[in-house]
Formats: sequence, C-alpha cells, structure tokens
Amino acid sequence: MFAEDCEGADEMDHIRDEIDAVDAEIVRLLDRRARLARRIGEFKRERGLDTYVPARERKVLDRAASLSEGDFPKQGLETVFREIISCSISLEARLKVAYLGPEATFTHEAARRSFGTSVDLEPQATVAEVFARVERGEAQHGVVPVENSMEGTVTHTLDELMNSPLKVCGEIYLPISQSLLSRETDLGSITTVYSHPMALAQAGTWLRRETPAARLEEVESTAEAARRAAEEPEVAAVGSVLAAEAHGLAVLARNIQDARANATRFIVLGRAWAGRTGRDKTSLVFVFKDRPGGLRDALSAFSDEGINLTRIESRPSRRQAWTYVFFVDFQGHPEDERVEHALQKLAERCTYVGLIGAYPEVPTEVTG
Repeated sequence: MFAEDCEGADEMDHIRDEIDAVDAEIVRLLDRRARLARRIGEFKRERGLDTYVPARERKVLDRAASLSEGDFPKQGLETVFREIISCSISLEARLKVAYLGPEATFTHEAARRSFGTSVDLEPQATVAEVFARVERGEAQHGVVPVENSMEGTVTHTLDELMNSPLKVCGEIYLPISQSLLSRETDLGSITTVYSHPMALAQAGTWLRRETPAARLEEVESTAEAARRAAEEPEVAAVGSVLAAEAHGLAVLARNIQDARANATRFIVLGRAWAGRTGRDKTSLVFVFKDRPGGLRDALSAFSDEGINLTRIESRPSRRQAWTYVFFVDFQGHPEDERVEHALQKLAERCTYVGLIGAYPEVPTEVTG
C-alpha cells in the first residue's frame, strides 16, 4: 500500500512538473505578445489610428475559440483572451472608458467584460454624462445600457443616440443575476432590504417569500444599496456578486430574480463604427414619409433584400408634437452589398435616415 501511494505521488509530481513547464511557456509567449503589442501601438500612433478596434478583437476571440481542442472551457478561454487583449491595449496607449456608474453595477461589469480590467474605467452619474465625456474627447469610449429583456428599452440612451455624433461600435449581452448581499449571516436578522427599484421588482417574489418581515427600500443604484448594507446593521442589498466583492459583503443567496432568462444589452460608444467582420449588426434611425403605408414601405426595403431585423423601436422626435422616429437594428454591415441596396431604397422612402452604428454581432443566448 505504501509503495502504491509513493507511485501515485511520483506521478502527481511529474504532472505538476509538466504544468510548470507549460506555465513557463505561456509566460514566455505572453511576453512576446506584449512586445508585438507595443510595436502595433507605435504603428497606430504614427498613423493616428484608434487603439480599440472591435472588429479585430472579435476576430481574435473567434480565432482563439476555433483553435481550441475543447479541453479548456470555451467561456473561460474568451475571458482569458479578453484580459490578454486588455493588457495589450494598455501597452499600446492609455484608454479611458466612461460608463454609467457607480462602480460595482451591472454596467460596470459589462464594461469590464468588453474592455477587461487593464483600461481606465470611469463611472458617470447619468447616460447623458457618458455621451458628453466621449463627445468632448475626455474618454475614447462609453458603455451604456440600451435594453433589458424583461423591462424593455432604456429611453435615455435612445434619446441621446438621436442627437449625438457618436456611433455604436460594440454590444454586450449580460445575464442579470441578482443576489442578496449583507454583512449579516442570518436571513432572519434582516429588517431592511435596499436596492434599485428595478432590482427589487425583479426579485420581488423571492423577497416576499424569504424575507417577509423586511422593509423594501428603493435607492438610486444596486451599488448604493451594497454600500448601505456594508455600513448598516440588519440590512441587506439586492445586487451583483461584483458589488459584494467591492463592499466586502457575504452573498446570502444567488439568482433570486424571478426570471432566469433576464439579460441586459449594453452598447459601446465611439467616434466611428466598427469595421466589417462578416457577422455584424447595424443600427439606424429613420423617419418615414407621412402617407398611408409609409412605415410598411420603409420596412420593406429590408425584407426586399432578405435582411433580418432584430429590433425596432419608436420614440417621440421631440421636434414636432406627435411625430416619431424609428430605431432599427438589423443583421449586416453598411459595406455589405445587400445592405447598401436596402439603405438606398430606405432613403427614397423616408425623410430622414441616419446610421448610428455598426459592430460585430455577439450571441444573445443567456446562460445562468
């Protein structure tokens, strides 16, 4: 028996030696990649090119996934390469990204998922301030929510897009997983639960069942709720695991939201839309001619070319009472031939057409 234990220990030591050798090779290759990233940065600075290139980033991530033999989890592989890209960007130039704050909110998490943790992420108090920071050149990019799968559109974002010169150059789909956070360890000791109104509504059934005696109090964000839970006794917050980490709170319960398939879509703002990848989406706004069948005629410009619309939304134009503009997302890129034809037809059938973005399409599947 002792001999078998020794043989097993020897085999484990051998495997660990192999892992150490692999780790050393990984570090060597990362150093080599960093040197190449610095050279790319010099090239971009000399030619005045953007540091963040969404189309190239998407190709790197997709290529890494295609090279995998399947042993390393796919989601983990993308996370690893996202951080590698983030570090590489930081070596090329200092990149500032404004996002709808405060820290430890879901928008913060979306910004981290899109840009990694090696860029400067700067929280802003409102959607309008995110747009303003990027428009003034104080940040190169911005991240804001645009729609939730359960609650619908974020109208503040659409209103800003209508009047801003900025373009949508990326998108992020983030599963919304709400947790109960507290410095207390016993649910029975919770007398007050803080959170944003939407988060309280999303977790309403669970809260009524599991904390029936607790008072539900609305605050301006899930991050503010977590801050209060960290400072006040007998208090809990509904928020993200990221908020728990930021404020040193225990996670008393996970996935307490009523709808398991709840997700929010966020967009990345920049001064130009992304280049073509072959798997893209385009966003535009239009005003159709005021006549019978005007909306049908406008939308048929897409169906005539076999283009799939993924979203359509109307908003008051704010220029004339009872007039509306329509926001549309569709699969394809402005450089695609069939999209060019569709846009030509749309322009003929509308009084106004404005392209507000093009970007790599990402999967919309929500995983728990």
